[in-house]
Amino acid sequence: MMLNRFFSQEFFKSGLVHWVFIGALLLNALNWGLIAFFIRPVDFFIILHYNVYFGVDVIGDWWQVYFLPFIGLLIMLVNAILGYVFYQQKERLIAHLLMLATFIIQVGITIAVASLLIINY
Repeated sequence: MMLNRFFSQEFFKSGLVHWVFIGALLLNALNWGLIAFFIRPVDFFIILHYNVYFGVDVIGDWWQVYFLPFIGLLIMLVNAILGYVFYQQKERLIAHLLMLATFIIQVGITIAVASLLIINY
């Protein structure tokens, strides 16, 4: 009920905010789905980070891959709340920039997830 009232505010009725938030949400859901489909529980370590200069520099358990979409979800929620606060204070440009940054971060996380899936398979 409270969440429904929050998303029915004027901020989320703005066309830019509405579609950028939906796009970021879809990319985040895609990240969760790709990881769930391709990464299976295993007893050995998997590659969590690869650097062109140094090669594999971080390995860990399979479940640690889920930190990427989780951090993306946290950033999305924090930016949505901050954007809402700035929008209420008539700082609409900052609110829109926060939401655009959310989408760009989700695109970056999607590229990172795709890279991890390619490296591990």
